[in-house]
Amino acid sequence: MLRPVTDPDGAPFWTYAEQGELRVQACADCGELRFPPRPCCPHCQSFEADWRRMSGQGRVWSYVVAHPPLLPDYAALAPYNVVVVELDEAPRIRLVGNLVAEPGAAIDSVPADRLRIGARVRVVFDDGLARWVLERP
Repeated sequence: MLRPVTDPDGAPFWTYAEQGELRVQACADCGELRFPPRPCCPHCQSFEADWRRMSGQGRVWSYVVAHPPLLPDYAALAPYNVVVVELDEAPRIRLVGNLVAEPGAAIDSVPADRLRIGARVRVVFDDGLARWVLERP
């Protein structure tokens, strides 16, 4: 499995994910939430930041079903979905992941015909990676 490449700005996101928490960077001065993480607030240009815990609930904003040719690490799982999830607390923030049938399930565990834009989802963590499950399976 491919692992994320971290940088100093994004490393806390992955540390929290390893602990089973979904957190998003926020400006410590104006409160603006931002993702992907970066050193400076695009709203007020402050370099002060903290990390806010999110509920992990949202909706599928978009999706794609990947078919070959694929990266070798994922070829055996094709076809599988990749979803873009809009967070409830921060509608301008969208996270990319996979919709899975249950925590710990493979990324090909949800049939493509079950994917729907607007479907309500919640985050689950698998080996430090955010995955998504349907709120009503």
